[in-house]
Amino acid sequence: MSIIHNNIKIRLIEIFLSSTIGNMIFPFMSIYISGHLNPKLVSVLLITNVILGIAASLLGGYIGDRFGRKRLIAAAEGVRCIAFAVMAVWNSPDLTIPEVTLGMLVIHAVCSGMVGPANQAMLIDVSTPEQRKGIYSMVYWINNLSIAIGSLIGAFMFREYLFELLLALVITSFIIWLLIVVLIQDPYKPPVEQQGTAGRHLRLMLSSYKDVFADRTFILFVVSTALVLSMEFHLSHYIGMRLAGEMPEQRLLWWNIRGIEMTGILRTENTILVVTLALFAAQTLRRRNERTILWLSWIVFVGSYAVISYTTQAWLLVLMMVVASLAEVVRVPIEQSYFASLPPEHARSSYLAVSSLKHNLTLLICSVTVFISTYVPDFVTTLLITLTGTAGIVMFMRIMPAFDQRPAAGYTSSQ
Repeated sequence: MSIIHNNIKIRLIEIFLSSTIGNMIFPFMSIYISGHLNPKLVSVLLITNVILGIAASLLGGYIGDRFGRKRLIAAAEGVRCIAFAVMAVWNSPDLTIPEVTLGMLVIHAVCSGMVGPANQAMLIDVSTPEQRKGIYSMVYWINNLSIAIGSLIGAFMFREYLFELLLALVITSFIIWLLIVVLIQDPYKPPVEQQGTAGRHLRLMLSSYKDVFADRTFILFVVSTALVLSMEFHLSHYIGMRLAGEMPEQRLLWWNIRGIEMTGILRTENTILVVTLALFAAQTLRRRNERTILWLSWIVFVGSYAVISYTTQAWLLVLMMVVASLAEVVRVPIEQSYFASLPPEHARSSYLAVSSLKHNLTLLICSVTVFISTYVPDFVTTLLITLTGTAGIVMFMRIMPAFDQRPAAGYTSSQ
């Protein structure tokens, strides 16, 4: 039992450290890259980056189960630490080569995709069923707290202190690697039989996901929620890049802010509101008409981000983020309650692995939007973003009757 408790504490420390430092840097890297390279080239490379992340996630899930989770995580974290060190060297005060930085971001995306399923599985491996609800709640709070801290610090330091932030990232990544190698104990024992050709392992991996992708209702649910979620992800991509390039310096309370600072403020505002209001959302929504609330919250959410994607007025951006955050805390628990009715018990982990790919899909949508925005006016890009969110709502409406045929489920935090 002491081993389990020790592993959990280490994993929570690791999550907080990596997420806090990462959110000081990575949400702003699209702005950095677009400022040094051709935006059209950047968008193509971002799309490639996302596709590689999806492939790496599926491959990492299979490798972790087949060959050992700690081995995979330690190897990927080691490679990622080296990539961060290279990024720091090539972004030092006397030397900046954005092409190298972009290459290291690709390596980071692949490593993150590889370790994602293994990290989730290991958290389950080192916890008991009675502990998991509390652990997942703690992980949720730690993630959001680190996003709030990291985004705010990064917004005001990224422009002038990127090298120092990258050094902090290298040190943090090395500490995390040491924690994993030295202190983490992996209770999972992979199958003894690991031999076989690459082709055989590929067939086994594809077979393990075949039934999941054959579930039409589940796949359409993942796609529809990804389309709506992409509205929020645009903040770190198209919206952030547009604000950095077009927003004039404005006075907001006691500060003069520009586009990068505004992006960090909006991310921090959203996180603080979501963390605070989520405490009351589930209780407030009980005995309400969930479907009506879901449609209204989605419409408000999409509409709010449509305004955010177009305006450069600081106070209007802050106001619209308040509205979008309110809609988000209403929308998410209802979405999770519907999701709980989808995975069959015997294949729950496989369903969760595929469900996690919706984040990669949203990044792909954002990358395509950045590419298109280089050819069309801002209004057309905003219209495209709005239509994407609307398509998600319509798609979910189409599959709604299928949920009535699934077992009923209450609110869950399993996703």
